[in-house]
Amino acid sequence: MTSEASNNMWLRRQQCPCGDWKCFVTYEGDAEETSMASQMVKAESFQSQAMVAPYVGMVFKTDDDAFEYYANFARKNGFSIRKERSRLSPQLGIYKRDFVCYRSGFAPARKKLSGEHHRDRKSVRCGCDAKMYLSKEVVDGVSQWFVVQFSNVHNHELLEDDQVRLLPAYRKIHETDQERILLLSKAGFPIHHIVKVLELEKGIQGRQLPFLERDVRNFVQNRKKVVQENDALLNEKRENDTMELLEACKATKEADQDFVYDFTVDQNDKVENIAWSYGVAVNSYALFGDVIYFDTTYRSITYDMLFGAWFGINNNGQPVFFGCVLLQDETLRSFAWALQTLVRFMKGRCPQTILSELDPRLRDAIRSELPSTKHVTSIWNILPKISSWFSLQLGSQYAEFKAEFDALYRLESTENFELRWNQIVSIFGLGSDKHITLLYNLRASWALSYVRVYFLARMATTAYSKSVDAFLKGIFSAQSCLRGFFEQVGVAANLQNQPRQELQYMHTKTCLPIEEHSRQILTPFAFNALQHELIVSMQYAASEMSNGSYLVRHFRKIDGECLVIWILEDEQIHCSCKEFESSGILCRHSLRVLIDKNYFQLPDKYFLSRWRRGSSSMLYDDHSVHDKDDEWFQEFQSLTENLFTESSITKERSGYIRRELTKELTRLLNEVRDMPESDGAPMDFTLTPTD
Repeated sequence: MTSEASNNMWLRRQQCPCGDWKCFVTYEGDAEETSMASQMVKAESFQSQAMVAPYVGMVFKTDDDAFEYYANFARKNGFSIRKERSRLSPQLGIYKRDFVCYRSGFAPARKKLSGEHHRDRKSVRCGCDAKMYLSKEVVDGVSQWFVVQFSNVHNHELLEDDQVRLLPAYRKIHETDQERILLLSKAGFPIHHIVKVLELEKGIQGRQLPFLERDVRNFVQNRKKVVQENDALLNEKRENDTMELLEACKATKEADQDFVYDFTVDQNDKVENIAWSYGVAVNSYALFGDVIYFDTTYRSITYDMLFGAWFGINNNGQPVFFGCVLLQDETLRSFAWALQTLVRFMKGRCPQTILSELDPRLRDAIRSELPSTKHVTSIWNILPKISSWFSLQLGSQYAEFKAEFDALYRLESTENFELRWNQIVSIFGLGSDKHITLLYNLRASWALSYVRVYFLARMATTAYSKSVDAFLKGIFSAQSCLRGFFEQVGVAANLQNQPRQELQYMHTKTCLPIEEHSRQILTPFAFNALQHELIVSMQYAASEMSNGSYLVRHFRKIDGECLVIWILEDEQIHCSCKEFESSGILCRHSLRVLIDKNYFQLPDKYFLSRWRRGSSSMLYDDHSVHDKDDEWFQEFQSLTENLFTESSITKERSGYIRRELTKELTRLLNEVRDMPESDGAPMDFTLTPTD
């Protein structure tokens, strides 16, 4: 883990190629590689340049630069150096530095206490007089370090390159090697095996590492001591901060009776898991809790707790925050408690569908606690893992495999999926791969042929994923204790569930009566989706079959037709693409048939309540105001459409409208701002994300 990442309270949790869900990465995942590369380049530049011996009068910007230069000179000449003395003054601070050969001076005599036995180690110090002394001067306000004495006369033998690298000064374990050593040690590898693994990975011969086996042993032992000491301090901090979080929940409950929370304790009566939600979130769940997304992509490295958040999607396509949970571990028991708590918060109502990460334990918990709920893992939770799992293993074949996997995901028939899956596994030799086995075992939760009949409310999209990700990044951007984090979640959740009044007029594009009728019922988000299907439906041809059903096919495509069944008596229409079952919006194939059947309005059953304008708790109930506003919007639409039509005829007209319209709108805006902000009559704005 990079030093930058270790300062973060929360890190993005991903499953690494080793299959361990507790391996972490951050969004700035290449920082370590960049740092390592820069160090390598720096080292190579020192090796490639001809080292000039230091001389009296040589100038350095800092004493650290001087030490680094002298150290590189020493290594090339078969010895190492150390810092000996420095001198300090009130005006200049440290103004003198003495760097000497590692064999300078003599070791002081050690006094032995009675009864103690010490190994008599011969000191390497032999009074060598090689040195470089520095003095700091301030020239025109700029500090500089000058070499005032230098000697390269040694009274001992200088070492060859294969020997000098073994001096303690040069036996440094790089940060990346430290991480690898700790990982292998944690996995149970003995020290001599760890050294062998490092040699094999680096492609070097035995005993050619820049450090010795005893350096690895000392590093592991010292790190274990540090970890034990830090764990003791962290455990105390976790207990105190968790109790503060619980107190914050209790105080919030006293101030707001609609706030809900729950927690569990372990066998030592210490807080183990804790979950909370807000009154506005519970109300939103009553409207839009048919589909939820359980995000578990963040874990605290400070508190070693998993953060889970529940989201939905409102009738304007915006994420809705339902609540969150902190879990001590990622076991089936913890996930089951989290799901039980969510249902309890939401007054016993279970969702139709739940989306989550690709996690077998979470899947088992959903099956156990929400047996009637469909479980889906969106493809945007899977694709980032495909590269890490298979790119290195398949090498040059990976691009072909990725294309095959993308096509496999889109297959509509489960029979075709099973057949093609076996072919791909055979072609790329992945029969024994554990990730292929995992994907296949969980195929019923991610493959389109299995999940396309589940209601997803247009949540399994990249746009929705980015919106949720932006919300979570906002929560985790600031580092704080658990109580501060709790307050930050509360602020973000309140903002997330507040009305976002963005006025967007819905233009008609097809002149079809179905479109005009739908515009009066659906929110802009849902209407835009239906309008797109209406427009595209014009490119499809419907052929009636003898049994009364229809084959609908794109005019340019030979294959890929959809079967549409229309039942006149019940005004029912069903398409084999299952778009309505998945999103609640009629597909282009069904619309094509209904248009051919001279439908001017869609049957009311195909306007789901969750996509209607009135399904939002943020809309007002004054119907007279609604009617007047609808008339005003229609008049406004007519005027603007005529204006833009007339102005687009010539460049002169267009330029004139741009100038005059900008002036007039600015004038009106200033006048409106000077008017009172409230006159007691609420204005109904349509809430929608901007395009």
